[in-house]
Amino acid sequence: MQLYILPLGGCCCTYEVIAPGIADGKRIHIPVPAFLIRLDDDSLVLVDTGMSRLHIADPDLTWGGTPLADVLVPDMRREDSLLWRLAELDIAPAEIKYVINTHLHFDHAGNNDLLKDATFFVQREHYEYAKDNPSFPNQYWNLPALSYELLDGETTLFPGVEVIPTPGHAPAHQSVLVRLPESGNMIICGDAVYCQENYDHDAWGGQADPETARASALALRDRADRESASMVYGHDRNQAKTLRFSTNSYR
Repeated sequence: MQLYILPLGGCCCTYEVIAPGIADGKRIHIPVPAFLIRLDDDSLVLVDTGMSRLHIADPDLTWGGTPLADVLVPDMRREDSLLWRLAELDIAPAEIKYVINTHLHFDHAGNNDLLKDATFFVQREHYEYAKDNPSFPNQYWNLPALSYELLDGETTLFPGVEVIPTPGHAPAHQSVLVRLPESGNMIICGDAVYCQENYDHDAWGGQADPETARASALALRDRADRESASMVYGHDRNQAKTLRFSTNSYR
């Protein structure tokens, strides 16, 4: 089994979006990754799909004219497209068999529409909450051509790949535990944890439900300790400097 971290551009936002109370008002650039898993049978699983590639030409595509227009500003080059990153690995979208969405925000499900041959795994409660909800732009994922398999709680989807409910950032958000034979266990946090500073400063006020998010994040860290797993945070610009990005992989 292999895990590739795909860099899909980033977002410019103020510090308090991810870690309030530390440097409020300061603008920072946060990374937006997706994760590609090659299973032992060579099936391909994508964890999240990043922001729509259409933001390369139009950064205001999603939030222009709304209060979020100045809060979340996509910053993408042509090589930050999911299509580009897959092509670097000689993979066509039709070869992606499965997608696990940690949740359905625009920066985690923005290219779902490209993957019409895949089965998508989302928690049932989250899917129902996100439908017709403008906070989860439906134009990227709520499409008749896409096939969703709805989950109810923690489950092992494939040998070595498990989903863990981590609500708080959004109802029924889920994180993903990947068991790699050489690199060891890794937890893809999604937005259950934005960055290490959330833990360091007990800063959860940027989450939709801060108390629930805090409980989920602490439980996830305990799980990581029990599993001897490393944690990959959702949007940590400092951690990103230490990670191995595609076309290199973790094994």
